Amino acid sequence: MRNLKLVAVVALCMAVLFSGCGASNTVKGTGIGVGAGGAVGAGVGALAGNTALGAVIGAAVGGAAGALIGRKMDKQKKELEAVVPDATVEIVNNGEALKITFDSGILFTTNSSSVSDASKSALRNFSTSLKQNPDTYIKVIGHTDNTGRVDYNQTLSEKRAQSVYDYLMNQGVSSDRMTYEGKGIHDPVATNATAEGRALNRRVEIMIMANEKMIQEAHQGTLK
Repeated sequence: MRNLKLVAVVALCMAVLFSGCGASNTVKGTGIGVGAGGAVGAGVGALAGNTALGAVIGAAVGGAAGALIGRKMDKQKKELEAVVPDATVEIVNNGEALKITFDSGILFTTNSSSVSDASKSALRNFSTSLKQNPDTYIKVIGHTDNTGRVDYNQTLSEKRAQSVYDYLMNQGVSSDRMTYEGKGIHDPVATNATAEGRALNRRVEIMIMANEKMIQEAHQGTLK
């Protein structure tokens, strides 16, 4: 039992190391390794807490299949960086998922939950990429800073997440592959003590994860 725990801890350390370095998704997808499986995924999820990453992370696929998924995600990351330059595109879950972060100021006017006209072009381009890569799940997560009432911010974050969800659906992205939620003030990425920090906390994150079909094709070695 001690040896099994040691293997899990070492594998977890490797997973965290790969997540933090500049390795490609392909390398990261492989790096979590064969045999670590669900224990590593659960461990990283626990480290992630209630962040957007923690909301989607689970047992990483790992091995050769994880490498194929990582390569697929690498390709989509490059596509998204080209078509939505105002968003930040990051590799997460050991290379097997993407996190796209939009500043709320780009998507919405102050205290509004309606998608702004200026942001619709970016979201149309984003939806095109999603439709060209259909074998993924998408989660839209709204966040606010801590200015104002907690309940107001919670509702605003939910409405903003739903607005992005609705817009993507209206652009032809299937609702069957999408979910949304609001986190309100509860998942800051920076201090709320400064204007700069509050601006970073006002955001919408979109997680892109492999669905069952992509995972199955990765295990079969047929994923392109």
